[in-house]
Amino acid sequence: MSALRVYSIFRSLQGESTRAGLPCVFVRLAGCTVGCLFCDTRDAAVSSGRVMTIDEILQQVSAFGCPLVEVTGGEPLEQPSVHALLSTLCDTSGDVLLETSGAYPIDEVDARVRVVMDVKTPSSGVAHRFLDRNIDEIRRRRGEVKFVISDQADFDFAVERAVQWNLVESNPVLISPAAGFDAAVVARWILDSGLHLRLQLQLHRVLWPDVQGDI
Repeated sequence: MSALRVYSIFRSLQGESTRAGLPCVFVRLAGCTVGCLFCDTRDAAVSSGRVMTIDEILQQVSAFGCPLVEVTGGEPLEQPSVHALLSTLCDTSGDVLLETSGAYPIDEVDARVRVVMDVKTPSSGVAHRFLDRNIDEIRRRRGEVKFVISDQADFDFAVERAVQWNLVESNPVLISPAAGFDAAVVARWILDSGLHLRLQLQLHRVLWPDVQGDI
């Protein structure tokens, strides 16, 4: 039976993506080798987690009675069994999101899943890990593309990629200020760019700034 290493399963408000503000059940998988310098889930990234079967995960998810579910990490696509989990969630839930770094192929992800691809910017230290093959797929799926911004160079990188990849008209492009970076500055850059970009605040950090870990 398929099993995955799980860090936590919890219900909170969706803090990012175009579903921000909605109640959501999060399945946070354990482990990530991408190595982003500003990782905000470092404990999950280094944890070995607890092994759970897909049936066990589904039982916990369904107990919350929430139609919106997000599989996140860590980096979910490092665990091959995540594909079976996602497909099963699509069969049983109303709306399924996957947050991934773009360092692993997304073409095998169930077509019913809403992919939120967090393209790593230069300040992450791992921009080179992105797989270019994911661009055509995310455009085809009309998935969401997120850039976390720590400085002007990151924003310029995001604009360059959004234009180069022809994302602005076809996909939601989310610009998310890194923790501690002035969101008003990023807002001005978006306005000055003249592009159809969405400022994406991390809602959970706004609501619960003093809470560490899952909420």
